Amino acid sequence: MRLGLNIGFVLGGDDHLDHLRLVKEAEQLGFSVTWAAEAYGSDAVTLLTWIAAETSTIDVGAGVLQIPARTPAMTAMTAATLDRLSGGRFRLGLGVSGPQVSEGWHGVRFGKPLERTREYVAIVNAAMRRETVAYDGKHFTLPLPDGPGKALKLSTRPLRDHVPVYLAAVGPKNLELAGEIADGWLGILNDPAYLGEQLNHIRTGRATREPGLGLDGFDVVATVPVMVGDDLQAAADPIRGYTALYVGGMGSREKNFYNQLAVRMGYADAAKEVQDLYLAKQHREAMAAVPFGFIDAISLLGDKARMADKLTAYAEAGATTLTLTPFASTVDERIAALRTVSEALELAGIGD
Repeated sequence: MRLGLNIGFVLGGDDHLDHLRLVKEAEQLGFSVTWAAEAYGSDAVTLLTWIAAETSTIDVGAGVLQIPARTPAMTAMTAATLDRLSGGRFRLGLGVSGPQVSEGWHGVRFGKPLERTREYVAIVNAAMRRETVAYDGKHFTLPLPDGPGKALKLSTRPLRDHVPVYLAAVGPKNLELAGEIADGWLGILNDPAYLGEQLNHIRTGRATREPGLGLDGFDVVATVPVMVGDDLQAAADPIRGYTALYVGGMGSREKNFYNQLAVRMGYADAAKEVQDLYLAKQHREAMAAVPFGFIDAISLLGDKARMADKLTAYAEAGATTLTLTPFASTVDERIAALRTVSEALELAGIGD
């Protein structure tokens, strides 16, 4: 199992410099990849380009580029450019985002997300192969049939004719799609005890792609919060806001994929309470309502020895990359957390 780093967003101030310090430390520790995200603030491409220019060995991954924010052709252009500038270190993570961001921020209807993702990835892959791209789908048509446009091919020569494609997937059907059309899966709220259930859906997709095709070569990326500390309850507290946001506030009451995931994981009552409180703008109460057991299940908490046991559990469950989100309050403490997990991986003897 390999380690990755999630640096998330640029929020303001000098946090981008903190991100760079973390990435450089991760690179020194031998981490395989760093991921940057986007929602409706900082974009992932600019941050990853800057990070790539300041590093030399660690991969830079989009976790994720939002499908409603860019045409598939634009994403292929970006992937080809960033992969070349980084020396073949780019990983293309994609996701449809959610209805609120897709329709409220980008003005793109959220309907039929699986169909749109399938078509989108097909066009990106064709463009990266420098095919003359002509596509007649339900959601994308290239070129438009009633105008002067003509089918084109990428004018630059990519360093690679395929960059690794990852899908951010939560629900069962989206997990199947990831197995069928992608090279990896970007997971979130990952409990090793539930990971096998999720991987069964990915296996179904892999078999659809090719009968008998298993998970060999497919990158299972579990993203986990990290807090070092002897007091487990205290270590869990900084993660409460993150879990409450996802379970309670990431979407509407009717369509919150993360809340539905928590229900499938066995936390139905807690998921409802957290959502009710969060949507009532009682955020502190929502944070307090997140069960410690849920936070502990999806996180690395405690000392090096306890983390080594949890890393082993993730590896045995099928995770091939464990992406860390350190929650300590200072960058020095977050760097120390990366070192602790790196030592824990060595202690567990499961590093790649």
